Amino acid sequence: MTSTTVPGRAERRARVAVSALFFTNGAIYANVIPRFPEIKAALGMSDVFYGVSVAAVPLGALLSGLAAATLIRRFGSARLAAVGSVLLAFAMLAVGLSPAPWAFLAALFVVGLLDSVTDVAQNAHGLRVQRRYGRSILNSFHAIWSLGAVAGGLMATAAIALALPLGIHLAITAVLFSTTALVALRFCLPGPDETGAEEVQEAGSAVADAAETAKAGIPPRLVAVMLGLALIAIAGTIVEDVGNSWATLYLGDSLGAPAALAATGYLSLIGFQFLGRIVGDRMVDRFGQRAVARAGGVLVALGMGLALAFPSIPSTLVGFAAAGFGVATLVPATMAAADRLPGLRPGTGLTVVTWLMRLGFLVSPIVIGAVSEATELRGSLLIVPLAGILVIALSGFLPKRR
Repeated sequence: MTSTTVPGRAERRARVAVSALFFTNGAIYANVIPRFPEIKAALGMSDVFYGVSVAAVPLGALLSGLAAATLIRRFGSARLAAVGSVLLAFAMLAVGLSPAPWAFLAALFVVGLLDSVTDVAQNAHGLRVQRRYGRSILNSFHAIWSLGAVAGGLMATAAIALALPLGIHLAITAVLFSTTALVALRFCLPGPDETGAEEVQEAGSAVADAAETAKAGIPPRLVAVMLGLALIAIAGTIVEDVGNSWATLYLGDSLGAPAALAATGYLSLIGFQFLGRIVGDRMVDRFGQRAVARAGGVLVALGMGLALAFPSIPSTLVGFAAAGFGVATLVPATMAAADRLPGLRPGTGLTVVTWLMRLGFLVSPIVIGAVSEATELRGSLLIVPLAGILVIALSGFLPKRR
């Protein structure tokens, strides 16, 4: 941002609209996560098949991610984000109503296809609004996404406590959030994306740029930095994925928590991640990305390490809360650092690190499911404190000051 402007009524309304889209995106998925154990038990899935099914989401996202730039240029970021939200809401309904394990896997794959495109579109429109504001507001949108995830988790917890059938619960949320997205579309910025579309086009072509750069030869030190940043991002996504896909199962199956209480494991992680994102910018400005990431790694390692060493429902909830707060700034920090790597074309470092990060989402549920099947879920969750230790070890790849 080169200057600060006074936003007009259209910009303020568009900011609220984009916030609603981010909130909706977070809430749609979070309404299903606490009910995953119920679906898993009803379909008789093993831990391995469940892990493979969860991995279908990032696989779909990887396959559809590059199509987002073309779709935004064709339909516009606002329309694509709103329509994508509607389709995503009903795809999650299909997840909940899956009649067989293969249908569950297929529905999650479709969720990944839709979510990747919707996510890029709503971020593209958020950046367009930010340009009109003349100052940074994108972090607030991501905090609102976390708030939506908390709200969705609370809705699911209430539905479980009230013994609301899964189909009715998800049908209500599909209609509610689809309506919200379509209403938000009316207040988004009108007209073509213009500059925003050009930026998305550059991001979409960055993979080709990365390939050309690789052929030309990348200095070994730069390769090491990119790998280090990618591993930090993957560590953060692993912790998030454990909260999304395994926290409710662990509390319910391993610790014997009632269904409604088991759902609060995910809420603890995502809620404290929201708090971490609210204060994250100020912490980074004051202490630097490296120090904040290192402290976050310590929180993750100690919080979940102690929770697994002394297993109980209260200690586990505290552990998930510490992990959520600890990883709150990791992915934005690695993206910011990757985008400023010298010697690469614009967007290349960011694209490479982001794609490697998505591989973490793809691999971690399969690994956790396989280890859990061979031993027990508690043992497989040791991947969380190990991820914290990895962040501590690699934090030197992040800049000391912003």
